[in-house]
Amino acid sequence: MKEVEVAIIGAGSAGLYCMSQVKRFTDNYVLIDGGELGTTCARVGCMPSKVLIQVAEDFHRRTIFDREGIEGKEHLKINDADTMEHVQDLRDTFVDQTLSHSIDLLPEDKLIESNVHFIDANTLETEDGEQINAKKIIIATGSRPIIPAAWNTFADKILTSDDVFELESLPKSIAVIGLGVIGLEIGQALNRLGVKVVGIDQQQIISGLDDADVNKIAIDTIQREFPLWLGSAAEINLLDNGNLEVSAGENRIEVEKIFASMGRRANVDKLNLESTGLALAENGVPIFNPHTMQLGDSNIFIAGDCNADKPILHEAGFEGRVAGYNIMQKDAVKFKLKTPLAITFCEPNIVSVGTKLSELNENDIAIGEIKMAPVGRALIMGKNRGLIRIYANKKTGLILGASMACVKGENLGHLLCWCIEMKMTVHQVLQMPFYHPTIEEALQAALYNLKSKLDIDDPQWPLEIQPL
Repeated sequence: MKEVEVAIIGAGSAGLYCMSQVKRFTDNYVLIDGGELGTTCARVGCMPSKVLIQVAEDFHRRTIFDREGIEGKEHLKINDADTMEHVQDLRDTFVDQTLSHSIDLLPEDKLIESNVHFIDANTLETEDGEQINAKKIIIATGSRPIIPAAWNTFADKILTSDDVFELESLPKSIAVIGLGVIGLEIGQALNRLGVKVVGIDQQQIISGLDDADVNKIAIDTIQREFPLWLGSAAEINLLDNGNLEVSAGENRIEVEKIFASMGRRANVDKLNLESTGLALAENGVPIFNPHTMQLGDSNIFIAGDCNADKPILHEAGFEGRVAGYNIMQKDAVKFKLKTPLAITFCEPNIVSVGTKLSELNENDIAIGEIKMAPVGRALIMGKNRGLIRIYANKKTGLILGASMACVKGENLGHLLCWCIEMKMTVHQVLQMPFYHPTIEEALQAALYNLKSKLDIDDPQWPLEIQPL
């Protein structure tokens, strides 16, 4: 039996960040992973999707060439085989970069390439029957796409984020089922690359938006490119010609493929967690403290997508650092959570920052907004459809949250997120420099609109100037 101080199960983003902290305190650890090495982000997530989105955005730009006096757009075309080769080449670069700074540097005895399961709270067993006794264990096993069991009869027609980037060519038609972050990003990109796309979601909202006004303008804008069928669950039948008939409500379409983006399932179901005596939630995920990443008062910690909380690299990194640090302490330290920030990299960017509107008391807040139509820089770019809405405490002006669907929303969302993290008020942010002409001026306009609705008297001098 191999004996170590710390065993880290999973060599993805969370596991690697855990390891970086554990190594500060001990050399007596192992990293365990039975899957393909290289993180979800680098292999099948954030990075290859952004390559596909960039190619699609570049090609889509041709749609406004006429009004700019640029001729010849009819001669532009997509070679989908070359496009997918480009996606895969950059994907491999991202994976190689990740591995070269982590796994490739590990001594041979530090990496165990096998799936494992718990025998008890201190013992793991590999697929070959080797047992590992660890004083402390971190679970960082990631997640996988959810595919309904009923779809197994046409499994060869289903794509997920785990395999879409392996395509050598693109299908002629596809139904994207699930319009969260992944579904919207991939659906819009494929449509712009010439695939006939329909997006389907049983909810009336997209990208998790709970601000009805922003949700409406996001739907209206994206529907200009491809249809969105909302409010009804998808039903799928395999046709005699090998295609799929997809229906939702009164809508019907025949497609070659399905892109399933209905969420991800935590990879904890094969760990035999019942043998640890830990408390488990209904979905099988261990109950943990998000400030410490500890499971109860046990010697086991958890980090990353496998806790079914925030499945994105930077959150996995944060949780990995917390878990890796705390597992080496006598008493776990409670760390402050960062301000929530969610970004969907479709066009327009869909962004949620801070506290959601549904979590705020409408009597205590004021809402400022700006439509993107008159924003000069957005108009120049041909991307002036959208809306920004910012929420603040009406008595103090403290910025609480925001939702937006707009060009460069990823940048504006970051700015607002930093402001919320620093507990800034509307007046304090308006005292910051704003350059002209920029998209950031839209944020400034929304803040001025918000200021006018606060129960606060303005200073005697203009906000933009401050006495020494």
